[in-house]
Amino acid sequence: MPERRTVALVTLGCARNEVDSEELAGRLEADGWQLVEDAADADVAVVNTCGFVEAAKKDSVDALLEANDLKSHGRTQAVVAVGCMAERYGKELAQALPEADGVLGFDDYADISDRLQTILSGGIHASHTPRDRRKLLPISPAERQESAAAVALPGHGPADLPEGVAPASGPRAPLRRRLDGSPVASVKLASGCDRRCSFCAIPSFRGSFISRRPSDVLNETRWLAEQGVKEIMLVSENNTSYGKDLGDIRLLESLLPELAEVDGIERVRVSYLQPAEMRPGLIDVLTSTPKVAPYFDLSFQHSAPDVLRAMRRFGDTDRFLELLDTIRSKAPEAGVRSNFIVGFPGESEADLAELERFLNGARLDAIGVFGYSDEEGTEAATYDNKLDEDVVAERLAHISRLAEELVSQRAEDRVGETVRVLVESVDEEEGVYGRAAHQAPETDGQVLLTNGEGLSVGRMVEAKVVGTEGVDLVAEPLTGSLACSEEAGR
Repeated sequence: MPERRTVALVTLGCARNEVDSEELAGRLEADGWQLVEDAADADVAVVNTCGFVEAAKKDSVDALLEANDLKSHGRTQAVVAVGCMAERYGKELAQALPEADGVLGFDDYADISDRLQTILSGGIHASHTPRDRRKLLPISPAERQESAAAVALPGHGPADLPEGVAPASGPRAPLRRRLDGSPVASVKLASGCDRRCSFCAIPSFRGSFISRRPSDVLNETRWLAEQGVKEIMLVSENNTSYGKDLGDIRLLESLLPELAEVDGIERVRVSYLQPAEMRPGLIDVLTSTPKVAPYFDLSFQHSAPDVLRAMRRFGDTDRFLELLDTIRSKAPEAGVRSNFIVGFPGESEADLAELERFLNGARLDAIGVFGYSDEEGTEAATYDNKLDEDVVAERLAHISRLAEELVSQRAEDRVGETVRVLVESVDEEEGVYGRAAHQAPETDGQVLLTNGEGLSVGRMVEAKVVGTEGVDLVAEPLTGSLACSEEAGR
């Protein structure tokens, strides 16, 4: 019997890319490929790239070059680029980076096995030709679902799949194969974005917004629960738009309680929320539904009105603070995180001061700060009133220092709170770590559990916050919580 072909998937970027990698893994395994963790042990290394900002693109190029180095002293015979950077640049990336043996776009995902086999056999597959994916679906959201079958939508998966692609969970199972044993998994709620923020190129290569059907999201969640997943995180470019192309903009409000009732799921988290699209009903569901985390990943980006308008966004400091007051009036312990861009073209000292006013009043649990840089193909790249790079760097450093101070203060505010912690790592030397409801994976800090003897990964435990380490918390499991947790794990 011939030795099975081996493949390793190297994933960069956001949680949406992680879902896409697991779709590719499901397709490859179903076609006979053996999945391995280390690229050095693989015949083909597939690098799922990120094409969002310059730093992410550099990381993607570095990962491709690192994988290419394995060809000279390891088993690896081919390196293939997929993902957002490959989709966005296609042939241009292939020409600039000849070390990549193939550059595949989203349209290649359904035939990923054949594409890799061709490349591995020494053949040449024409590099992807980029196109504006916003033009692949009708302008009207109501007409998109009928056209979706003809468009490659990574992470959506067909409704009916060939036997063996994934274990059955009801009549359908997702086109997906888990690549780790984490008790947390992302579930793609939708793809694409209809917003036209002047700094963002994502819609051009991810396409227009289109929702997955609730039944598919539910079935995938059930399947993940069968794999031992305890927390699911709903991801897309804009979760607040979910359902608008299915005839019900409030569909998320009805879907969340159903997801929370799936056997085995202990926590449902929603990410990527647009402040301008937040609805009272959605706030109510997020703050009052058992097992749904009162967690608000709000994309503020700035708070000065003039900067926001130049970004093609809405709101201002006072409106944003009112939104946060509304959320906390319903759930005082709610977690809130956001990202901000400083040094945007035309940003004045007064605008920066307005952003500081918002940050000082917002009490955010996690803050990401980015310095503005031109993204080709965006409206902002054509603006005339650009700030000098040293000014942008100075403002980035200033706001980053402020953000670090503020999130540390917010963590200290939580001392004395009781939190539900999902255990994610147990190490004799490092200790027991997990995350509370206000902490999303990899972005918002973590909780060190003291006296965590007997706990295992995947357990949910009640604990009292007794200290902080920057944005991270230190918490002590409550009496009886360990026993309840152990019983729940049986």
